[in-house]
Amino acid sequence: MKIDRLLAEHQLLVTTAESCTGGLVASALVDIPGISDYFKEGYITYAPEAKEKILGVLPETISNYGVVSEQTAQEMAEGAAKQAHAGCAVATTGVAGPGGGTLKTPVGTVCFGCFVQGKIFSGTEHFTGTRSEIRHAAAAYAIAFLERCIIKTYGGTLCES
Repeated sequence: MKIDRLLAEHQLLVTTAESCTGGLVASALVDIPGISDYFKEGYITYAPEAKEKILGVLPETISNYGVVSEQTAQEMAEGAAKQAHAGCAVATTGVAGPGGGTLKTPVGTVCFGCFVQGKIFSGTEHFTGTRSEIRHAAAAYAIAFLERCIIKTYGGTLCES
């Protein structure tokens, strides 16, 4: 994992805003030795009301685009960064299953939001497997997405090793 090097290089505090991953992204970060220099807090906002109350997601965003949308994920990331006074944040919102999917948003759909020093990124991925497999795959993807967003913000390439 290269996220620790990127956070150190750019002196960034990071935070998380998670729905369907339920803390797995924060857990992955906490597994990194020395991460306490860069990660102070994260948020699990499973219900739409929690996204609004804690992260400042606008009710209109949820009603217009859905709780599982890139727009909601973007507002989650931005709200988490503001709440934690962090330079960057990554957010996840999705449908891990086995129920809850729709034609528009099938099981395995996860939207990601990332905030890095005022820039906002988003994306949507579709994962397959059990509920647990989808959640773990989404958490791993979120860390890689955060790495790519930091690199896009500052330029450069992903360090190896």
